[in-house]
Amino acid sequence: MDRTVVSYFKNTAERYGSKMACADDVSSMSYKELWEESHIISGNLLKYFEVRKPIPVLMKKSCRTLSVMWGIIKAGCCYVIIDPMLPKERICAILNTLQADYIVTEESFVVEGLPKGIKVIHQERLRDAITETQKNQVENRIRDICDIDPLYIMFTSGSTGVPKGVVVNHRSVIDFIECFVENFHITEKDVIGNQAPWDFDVSVKDIFSAVKTGATVQIIAKKYFSFPIQLAELLEERKVTTLIWAVSALCILSSKNVFSHIRPKCIEKIIFSGEVMPVNQYNIWRRQYPEALFVNVYGPTEITCNCTYCVLKGEYMEGEVLPIGKAFSNERVFLLDEQDCLIEKKKTNVKGEICVSGTAVSMGYYNATEETERHFVQNPLNKMYREIIYRTGDIGYYNKDGELCFLARKDFQIKYMGHRIELGEIERAFYKVSGIRQICCIYHKSEIFAFVVGDTDTKKITREIRKILPQYMLPSHVINMNELPLNNNGKIDRKGLVVYLEREEKC
Repeated sequence: MDRTVVSYFKNTAERYGSKMACADDVSSMSYKELWEESHIISGNLLKYFEVRKPIPVLMKKSCRTLSVMWGIIKAGCCYVIIDPMLPKERICAILNTLQADYIVTEESFVVEGLPKGIKVIHQERLRDAITETQKNQVENRIRDICDIDPLYIMFTSGSTGVPKGVVVNHRSVIDFIECFVENFHITEKDVIGNQAPWDFDVSVKDIFSAVKTGATVQIIAKKYFSFPIQLAELLEERKVTTLIWAVSALCILSSKNVFSHIRPKCIEKIIFSGEVMPVNQYNIWRRQYPEALFVNVYGPTEITCNCTYCVLKGEYMEGEVLPIGKAFSNERVFLLDEQDCLIEKKKTNVKGEICVSGTAVSMGYYNATEETERHFVQNPLNKMYREIIYRTGDIGYYNKDGELCFLARKDFQIKYMGHRIELGEIERAFYKVSGIRQICCIYHKSEIFAFVVGDTDTKKITREIRKILPQYMLPSHVINMNELPLNNNGKIDRKGLVVYLEREEKC
């Protein structure tokens, strides 16, 4: 049984050494090359870091970044990827939370405004040859890794706007990935098209599914998602078989009529998460790839990628909800009502908070005890022994088939005109209006704004939505957009929409 993800890597490097492990726009590496280079990097890191320390990495995603990540893991430490495009204030907030002494970056980057005392390590210097003694030290570090040692820390914004670093250990990743690759038949023959930034947990599925099975990761630069036809051409050129993408990223292709120009032929698996997939966009993909495996997966960063999945069969009717399905093996997912009582599956359409327990639940937030204790709590259904669950803050319900469905964020529940409203319910209703491709509702200055992307004018939308929603749930404003802004993780940028409104107000 594999105890750490390094075991995955070693087994695959021995079995598929000459096979391509990863490729980006300018380079590629075999599994043997990646193993050897990451070993050298690890040896050079030992003089800077003790075991189990977080190592921040300020680099764009690439094969070289991946070798740095594996060097960190082999050193018995955990990687923390930081997007170089983040605002300096957020980078500093992350580094302060980590109490970092060093940051790994590239010589070409000019890093300014770092917290006082932090030293820069250029990744190029970590590739200098190491001695036999250093090699032995790396082997000792690898041997001493425990499965509960942290593997990575990923920062979420949190409802307070203060970055929270989710700590995930080796055991949680192994527990999840074993099930993930088996359920969705990922093998050494697959080519995974990496869309997700590496500071976003969708990337964990790309990186560790590949190293578990011997699949290849094709690293897709962010720039391609601004040019949908070029993106599709890249998928075709690289013979990508597997897309584990955010919903908004998939919609970039389906909503721009790209398939009438080019249809990548090798795609066999389409696994999506992060937001509610519009049924009309899912149906476009399904018509193009009727034999492909389509999976809707759900779960926050705090529970190691995903906790539920639903393998989707055929097309869905407009207005239907794509279920998030059932729990992955060795995870327990359930709904609690406002009195912390269990909502049983037979109680259809009864809303409750989605809660998760199991090995995949993360270790909590780094250097944030109070926040950890607020969200990672004793299961209120269990009074007999310690059982930590994660309260997701998401609202869900069971459909008539007993499948779990996502409704909305608890944070998006508002009190409007004397009624308690889920913004997600309004968004779901909008998808019943023909011609709408994307919708996002926000509550701003006591009004509900609906931002819509589609082929239908606002008058028709307003007329149709009045037939579906009660008066008190109708948005104050319906705004047509050419496209919705996306954040770095490929999700709809709700804060960006607020900025848009504030800018319009000033005008």
